[in-house]
Amino acid sequence: MIKNKIDIITLGCSKNLVDSERLMRQLVANGYITEHDAEKPRGEIAVINTCGFIGDAKEESVNMILSFAEAKKAKKLKKLYVMGCLSERYRQELTEEIPEVDKFYGKFDWQALIADLGKSYHQYLELERTISTPPHYAYLKISEGCDRTCAYCSIPLITGKYVSRPMEEIEEEVRRLVAEGVKEFQFIAQDLTYYGLDRYKSMKLPELVERISDIQGVDWIRLHYAYPAHFPMDLLRVMRERENVCNYLDIALQHISDNMLKKMRRNITKQETIDLIRRFREEVPGIHLRTTMMVGHPGETEQDFREMVDFVRETRFERLGAFPYSHEEGTYNDKHYSDDVPAEVKQERMNTLMDIQEEIALSVNESKVGKTLKVIIDWEDPDYFIGRTEFDSPDVDGEVLIGKKKPLKVGEFYNVKIDAALPFDLTAVI
Repeated sequence: MIKNKIDIITLGCSKNLVDSERLMRQLVANGYITEHDAEKPRGEIAVINTCGFIGDAKEESVNMILSFAEAKKAKKLKKLYVMGCLSERYRQELTEEIPEVDKFYGKFDWQALIADLGKSYHQYLELERTISTPPHYAYLKISEGCDRTCAYCSIPLITGKYVSRPMEEIEEEVRRLVAEGVKEFQFIAQDLTYYGLDRYKSMKLPELVERISDIQGVDWIRLHYAYPAHFPMDLLRVMRERENVCNYLDIALQHISDNMLKKMRRNITKQETIDLIRRFREEVPGIHLRTTMMVGHPGETEQDFREMVDFVRETRFERLGAFPYSHEEGTYNDKHYSDDVPAEVKQERMNTLMDIQEEIALSVNESKVGKTLKVIIDWEDPDYFIGRTEFDSPDVDGEVLIGKKKPLKVGEFYNVKIDAALPFDLTAVI
């Protein structure tokens, strides 16, 4: 056990990661040593930042808390604190069930943890973070909360109403990160496309992206978690005109049959979705689209699923993930539908989708063989330098494996020639 050392463990999405990084910066300013997601935590204090989105994520969070509670019982840990989405939603129940935790904090009151440690929260560090990612890229959270009313989703129950950050504040944060060496920014929010409606009374994502792309030192901007209904089309012009805005868009569609889109309360139709994707590809040639599909939502018939399969085959998304429906208490579905698709059917449908996507992903990668692409180097292993193209987001997309014939620097850009394709990765030479 290392004195004055705090281990931070982050579960769930990159939005949680940003909160952990902000907490770490405050702890460092107060004299603590911090480590993020250590393989073997050895601090005298641990903070777990939890996820509460779906069943599997909640189970992972609870198991992590329990494992650290056991460490505390065994005198390997002095203090244990829990924050984040699971804690926001189930604070009272968790407090009663896991008394080994010294205190539970929610999604937005984690600053109180610093006061409970007998330290000060430094307001002047509000926009600063201790980056836990490789130092050349960072996640940029532009808002909190969500105003959408999707039938299955518990996020609005946890995070509350949508709150856009001021543009000037985001710009200042980016300038500070650029000064620290960050070159690549992943824009994140529960819903990027809603940005600005609450604060400026109109959708301001295109303007925000333009303003950030104007900042000297911002080499790549990548957009995550867009919503298809009422999409701000001017964003496509920005993506097309700005060289440092990657031709990449992460937009969660969830389903395609009109029956399911209506049940899910997605406020978009099948034909509108098809037209939207066509426009993306017409206005931004070469754009790579990432989406997610949900299988086993209440009322999903075999015909609904076949429509989804046909849509995925025809649309050929460059990136696609699938996940089984999780019935969440307090949601619209919890009040109006039962979880009526058996677990084994959900799993079978998810496997079918991912098998199809593996074939598509390999074909997309094979089309890159022989081409020269710009990559950024993330890290190196004994055999390769590992990089990504503008079409690859950290952690969720594939990588480019570059043989070690020439020394390369982590965090730098290089042009490489793709010489082979794997289902999700590429190999290349300088």
